[in-house]
Amino acid sequence: MVTPATAHGAAAPAVRTVLGDIAPEDLGVCNAHDHLFLRSPRLPGQELDDPGAAAAELGAFRAAGGAAVIQWTPYGMGRGAAELPDLARESGVRIVAATGLHQAVHYAPEVLERVRADLAGMFVAELTVGIGGTGPRAGMIKVAGGFHGLDRHARYTMAAAAEAQRATGAAIGVHLELGTGALDVLDLLCGELAIPPDRVILGHLNRAPDLVVHRAAAGTGAYLAFDGPSQAHHATDWRLPEALAALAGAGFADRILLGGDTTTADARSVNGGPGMPHLLRRHRKRLELALGADLVTHFLTANPARAFAAAWARTPHPDARVTDPGRAADPAAAV
Repeated sequence: MVTPATAHGAAAPAVRTVLGDIAPEDLGVCNAHDHLFLRSPRLPGQELDDPGAAAAELGAFRAAGGAAVIQWTPYGMGRGAAELPDLARESGVRIVAATGLHQAVHYAPEVLERVRADLAGMFVAELTVGIGGTGPRAGMIKVAGGFHGLDRHARYTMAAAAEAQRATGAAIGVHLELGTGALDVLDLLCGELAIPPDRVILGHLNRAPDLVVHRAAAGTGAYLAFDGPSQAHHATDWRLPEALAALAGAGFADRILLGGDTTTADARSVNGGPGMPHLLRRHRKRLELALGADLVTHFLTANPARAFAAAWARTPHPDARVTDPGRAADPAAAV
């Protein structure tokens, strides 16, 4: 059982990047949800596993004015943790890595069986010691809900994430399947599990442009991530200015995050897709026409600086497990 970070001493809030902790105000223009590396049996042949392509994508993002990327790729999905520090150094883009666990369909049953023994301990270790015991430290926890509901796997992983959050202070990012289930997630994380709402980031809300749900979720104090613009199977881009204007008008401008969520090789800009630079090269400019440049800049800078900052424990948590439970069976998937 892990215990709260406050019992072990906490520092001033910082964003934990793969090159170390930085002051929140140094994060800069931030892509609050994307992927440099990712693989899943649900996306055969579309793996993001090429460091050269990742470097090119970061270069294009940097040229468009980007300064930071939050990679939401969790445990066992090819995070490329060993590559991330060099990519950050060479590109000048700050990178935050994730620990956590996605939906069960993204894993072999034996992997899930192996990590269940101490899932919260693994999350804490990756946040405080390092991914795989020696890699960069993760700076957030990523979990996932289901389509309009939460199955047993989602509830188990969210309970582990809540335990790790209490031990470290890290933010919990939640994949919402097609943007649904936001209020169910908040009932579990912030109700039953007593996680402060401002430590929860709800992803993919652009995929379900329900303004009533958006306002209810923002009203709890959670962050709302509108990510994955121009994914052809989610024809909701045209509703986004309306949704963001409604939230801002209701007093929730401080709850909004923007991201790109590049999940396939074909979607990368270096392969002819929109990729990471689209967020700033086209998406930002379109939103500025509707909402004004100052407000959109606020979504891209001040909000992620607060959302991803934590008062991290000064020393590794005593319950942190240095060993990686998936490393022996599948080293590449483990990171």
